[in-house]
Amino acid sequence: MSRLSWASRGRGGTAPAGAGGGTMFHVNHEPGAEIHHTDPFAVPAGQRSPVRRLRGRLASPVTLWTAPGPAGLTVSSTLVAEGEPDRLLGLVDPESDLWAAVESAGRFAVAPLNPSHRQLADRFAGLFPSPGGLFATGAWTDTPYGPVPTDAGGWAGCRLDAAREYGWGLLVEATIEAVELTGETDPLLHYRGRYRELT
Repeated sequence: MSRLSWASRGRGGTAPAGAGGGTMFHVNHEPGAEIHHTDPFAVPAGQRSPVRRLRGRLASPVTLWTAPGPAGLTVSSTLVAEGEPDRLLGLVDPESDLWAAVESAGRFAVAPLNPSHRQLADRFAGLFPSPGGLFATGAWTDTPYGPVPTDAGGWAGCRLDAAREYGWGLLVEATIEAVELTGETDPLLHYRGRYRELT
């Protein structure tokens, strides 16, 4: 799903770890309140469904999907299928601003993120403040499919083909119409509720 495939929508999801090994959650706004490096409201590991635990053990690349508008969303459920034509699949939140923009424009961009994009990933997942709007900070390159981070190392321009409910998300099917690769970068990964890097 969207929100890095953790959007629980009331189903006991957890938030990703940010830079420094953990997202901080303020559980008490009184002076001297403790700041936790894990989500204190997360479902304990032993009580999560086996399928949820299995999904957590599948390392996924963190990508940013954007569309004209502009709108954007962090997504960790993206798959590229080579063929004639080349295709792209992903699970997104049907209630997200991104999906509304994709549905309206019929096209979107997908950029793989790298380890320097942890804060950007949190921002577009709705886990980090974005005063002035999601695209107000950072360097962006405009494309016909949506803005992409200038330092992303590459992006794909996609034409929307179809979408349908799939699990708790929306399975988006698209044709890849353009690919631009600007450099080699290591991927930002999502694994067991945290950001990871290749070692």
